[in-house]
Amino acid sequence: MLRRVGYTTYEAETGEEALAAAKRERPALVILEVSLPGVSGYEVCRELKDEFGEALPIVFISGTRTEPADRVAGLLVGGDDYVTKPFDPNELLARVRRRLGSPRADGPTARKLTRRELDVISLLVEGLTQAEIAEKLFVSPKTVGKHIEHILAKLGVHSRAQAVALAVRDELIENHRPSPPDVIASIFVREGRAAPSAKLGDELLAVTKEGRPARQPRDRAVRRNRPFRWT
Repeated sequence: MLRRVGYTTYEAETGEEALAAAKRERPALVILEVSLPGVSGYEVCRELKDEFGEALPIVFISGTRTEPADRVAGLLVGGDDYVTKPFDPNELLARVRRRLGSPRADGPTARKLTRRELDVISLLVEGLTQAEIAEKLFVSPKTVGKHIEHILAKLGVHSRAQAVALAVRDELIENHRPSPPDVIASIFVREGRAAPSAKLGDELLAVTKEGRPARQPRDRAVRRNRPFRWT
């Protein structure tokens, strides 16, 4: 479940394995089963807190130690949360997110992406295809593909689904405003026929930098304060 939404996870079968893994690489958060073979979850919790400090969040889970006294014991040894089984996966995910915190859209990860890349990832989050994104941004599908390649590399993920999950988890696009389209020219009509020049507002077609017509020029074309000269 946690992998599905973009978190990197490591699973250990015993308390000893969990401690060894934590010493190899400091965890950001630990989800700890109370009843473990060998060293108990309570002991693992105390050793992790001694090793990494009280700032390391630890969430206990248990399907057997579910009494109020068990939960109190877990909190007294240093646990930050205690979840009893069965539980809703979304509840556990919410607790993990609350403990880890989410970098905001102006954080380090977001700053890796250009404004246009943020446009693309925001549309991927909305569920648009590569072709639909190209049409919406007035660029070619090939250009969108290049943007997606750069996004995957900068975020350190291997698929669009992982990029979307990371963007949602870290709220990369929460405060992002779409960039204006790159429209460079408009063709106007007056009384149904093309004219050498026309007044602002008689707009028929907008042309992008790539030479492709914009589908909705009335909504998206750059407005000019002078007549357009036919060439």
